[in-house]
Amino acid sequence: MKHLSALAFGLFTALSVPAWAQSPVVVELFTSQGCSSCPPADKLMHELAKRDDVIALALHVDYWDYIGWKDEFADPNYSKRQRGYAVEAGRRSVYTPQMIINGTTDIVGARPMELSKAIADHSAMASPVTLSVVRSGDDVAITATAQDVAGPLIVHMVRYQEERTAKITRGENAGHTLAYANVTEDWKILQEWDGATDLSLTAQATGDKPVVVLIQQGVHGRIVAAAQIR
Repeated sequence: MKHLSALAFGLFTALSVPAWAQSPVVVELFTSQGCSSCPPADKLMHELAKRDDVIALALHVDYWDYIGWKDEFADPNYSKRQRGYAVEAGRRSVYTPQMIINGTTDIVGARPMELSKAIADHSAMASPVTLSVVRSGDDVAITATAQDVAGPLIVHMVRYQEERTAKITRGENAGHTLAYANVTEDWKILQEWDGATDLSLTAQATGDKPVVVLIQQGVHGRIVAAAQIR
């Protein structure tokens, strides 16, 4: 739901994820315009983006740029994030397409049945964090409390574009115009949180692009709570 302007209507948009509730499941897709195996996974993201129980984020990596096509959506920080997940899990390499669910479950490529099971499994886990995200104009107020969760906890804020297209003229996908859902941008680590005290902070989010807040155990651990305002 597009947020209503606080200036025009005097209203705000809010989303609260109680500790006893099912927090939305975060699906991070590491993909590239230069990867011929990626379009099926990219297509699947359009379906995930429609779901209220899932936060779908497409992170375009840059390490395939050398084979003939530079991914215009890529960010080296997303390649770094994927490598961090690999190190955390003891994997020796990274690849595309790869889905990471709630920071812990690794799925190779576009495997709808495997993905569906992973989402269901994570949906069944109660969140140990009560997270509230309230947007008023360009201000995003984030409050949270935690119960029985090991720190440190990292608070992330992410923006994304719901739909982007690319006409690819070189590389493995040459000649294709591809559509991408929830293309991630402006990923920020807001702060580290010990989880022992209540969290309260305000961040800036200009423009009307969706806002996602993630709370994660360490930079590459389990995502224990998430919320988005669209």
